[in-house]
Amino acid sequence: MPPPAFPAPRLLTLAQAAELLTIDVDEVLALLSEGSLRGVRLGAGAHWRVEHDSIAEYIEEQIEQTRRMHLWNQSNAASFPELWGSGAIRHGD
Repeated sequence: MPPPAFPAPRLLTLAQAAELLTIDVDEVLALLSEGSLRGVRLGAGAHWRVEHDSIAEYIEEQIEQTRRMHLWNQSNAASFPELWGSGAIRHGD
């Protein structure tokens, strides 16, 4: 397959990043300030630009956190005493 005619830009405006993440521009600024997204201030007005690759990395991190939370919730549900019974714990030693 040939590469796309217009590759994705390396740096995105706040509005473009917000659109990709389906969040508000203010939330993109918050993610930049907390270090969850990488960006740089450019130009005379020092406008923020967000690295395109950092958006993909952020999404992957969110997917991994969701997966871990789901596994944690499953393990908590499996450790309820009513599932295991109330008898004494016996070891095979």
